[in-house]
Amino acid sequence: MLIYHKVIGEGYPIVMIHGWTLDHQVMLHAMEPLFEGRNGWKRIYIDLPGMGNSEAQPSIQNSDDMLEAVLNLLDNVIPNQSFILCGYSYGGYIARGIVHQRKNTVHGLMLLAPMIIPEFKNRELPQQAVLKRDNNLISQLSHEEANEFSSIGVVQGQAEWKRFKREILRPSKQTNNEFINRISQNGYGYTFDITSKLECSTLIITGRQDHVVGYQDAWRLMEDYPRATFAVIDMAGHNLQIEQRDLFNALVHHWLDKLESEIF
Repeated sequence: MLIYHKVIGEGYPIVMIHGWTLDHQVMLHAMEPLFEGRNGWKRIYIDLPGMGNSEAQPSIQNSDDMLEAVLNLLDNVIPNQSFILCGYSYGGYIARGIVHQRKNTVHGLMLLAPMIIPEFKNRELPQQAVLKRDNNLISQLSHEEANEFSSIGVVQGQAEWKRFKREILRPSKQTNNEFINRISQNGYGYTFDITSKLECSTLIITGRQDHVVGYQDAWRLMEDYPRATFAVIDMAGHNLQIEQRDLFNALVHHWLDKLESEIF
C-alpha cells in the first residue's frame, strides 16, 4: 500500500486519477463540489506513484508498471467490487488501461482532457491560444509563475490563477522528477493496445484550445464507447475544469445523474 489515497464518503466506489506530475488535489477540487447533496458514493482519490504523497517505487519503470500498481491498489481498497472511473490527462490513459484489464468491473467512465497518444509529435493539436488575459495579474506574478500560467492558460484571470496555483503548480513541485523522467524514457506509452469497448455511461470532455492533448484524438474513441457523451468546450484548454467550471459541472452532474439511475 505504497500509493497514497484519500477516501471520502461511503457507498459505490468512484476512482479519481490525476494527470502527469500532479496529485489528487486537482481531481478533489474539481469533483467534490459535485457530490454535495449526493449520497451513496465512495470517492477514492489517488496520488500516482512518484507524485503527491506517493513513493517513487523502484519497481515501476514504465506505464505498464504504473497501471499494475494502480490495479494492485484497487484490489486492496475495493476488492472484487465494481466501480466508476474518472481520469484526467495521463490519468485518463491509466483509466483506459484499467478498462482494458478490468472491463467487467468498470460500470462508468469519465475522461477529462484525456491523453490519447503518448508521443507528443503524433498528436493532433490546435495552436496555442489565449482568449482572456488579465495583464495586471500577470505583471504581479513572479517570472516563473507567469511563465507557467501563460504557457497553458487559455483564460488567464484571477480566479483561474488561484486554482492553477493550488491545484496544478504547487503539486507539480512535489513530483519526483528522476522517477517520472525514467518512465518517460522507458515507456510513457503502454506496450499493448488498450482499445476496448465499454457498454456503459461514458463522458469525454475536451478543451477546444487544448494544445497539450487536443480534442481530435479523443473523438476517435467514440466507436469504443457506444453510450458516450462527447463535449468540446470553447475558451478552454488543458485545465478546462478550471477555465469553464460551470459547464464542466453541468456535464458531470448529468453523467452522475445517469449513473445513479442505473446503479442505485
